[in-house]
Amino acid sequence: MNYHAAKAFILDKLERELSERLYYHGIHHTLDVLYMIEELCYLENVSPHDALLLKTAALFHDSGFTVSNKEHEMLGCEIARNALPKYDYTPAEIEAVCGMIMATKIPQSPKTYLEEIICDADLDYLGRDDFYDIGSTLFEELKAYDVLKSEEAWNRLQVDFLQKHRFFTKANRQRRAHRKEQYLHELEALIATYSEKI
Repeated sequence: MNYHAAKAFILDKLERELSERLYYHGIHHTLDVLYMIEELCYLENVSPHDALLLKTAALFHDSGFTVSNKEHEMLGCEIARNALPKYDYTPAEIEAVCGMIMATKIPQSPKTYLEEIICDADLDYLGRDDFYDIGSTLFEELKAYDVLKSEEAWNRLQVDFLQKHRFFTKANRQRRAHRKEQYLHELEALIATYSEKI
């Protein structure tokens, strides 16, 4: 498994091929998830081999955006299946990576421990200090793709999302869940001031 060569390949691809309208799902998000994977691997005592699989999945998890913003997880799996054999990943390792990529699809549906870890890394910002800053980039992206129009619709979406979301790992339940609840209460208080439901 030549992780470093696979990393160089996919970062180059993302740098060249991601749309500039991906204000949230840009290469900065991929690198943030990679960094959070490294933190969680340390906090959760993940084996070195599993940590490499997780880091590979983090690098590829949004690579499908180079093709389309629809079904990007499935497209990311296709990119991983085509690329990773060249870097000496076994079929079993590639399937594990694809399982992790697919687990990040909203609503998250992890079936294994490693899938739980990548799900938490992908949405780590929900319980971090930069929640509002990162959220604003997602709002800009959703507006750019005509998914949302107004800030009110965005705030209602955030409340709905935060109500349904949960962290899976012990580490993130301990260090992120409380802050996430605070943000939920703040946003619930904000939408309570809106006159009517859209």
